[in-house]
Amino acid sequence: MVARRESTRRWWAEESPNYDLVASAFVVGEFPGKSEAIALIQHLPLLEVVPEVEDIVQAYVGRKLMPQKDLGDAYHLAVASYYGVHFLLTWNCRHRANANKVPHLQVVNSELGLSVPVVTTPDLLLQEADDEPG
Repeated sequence: MVARRESTRRWWAEESPNYDLVASAFVVGEFPGKSEAIALIQHLPLLEVVPEVEDIVQAYVGRKLMPQKDLGDAYHLAVASYYGVHFLLTWNCRHRANANKVPHLQVVNSELGLSVPVVTTPDLLLQEADDEPG
């Protein structure tokens, strides 16, 4: 957890200025009592959970892309897909940043007419930035 926290802090400090950042209105409720996390996203534009996002969530659950037990994962991915977000940063490698889910996500989003965000972790985006020449 310490390494993840440090990687996240480094990404925000070094890389976040290189992106047009947004957050979902849904994610704000995910961090109760986590004032440091909320402080990072409080100035970002919030993407609303509109009825179309609700439909996408139901499609993800119905197609067994995301679990029904905890819809948080489905909402994060649905918001990113609906709004055409290029990258979805997460540390949830079980349900979101999971390479085994990418082909399934591509099929479902293609059928829904949605783009497919790159679901990744902050450290992988840092690694890519570190690997770039110059």
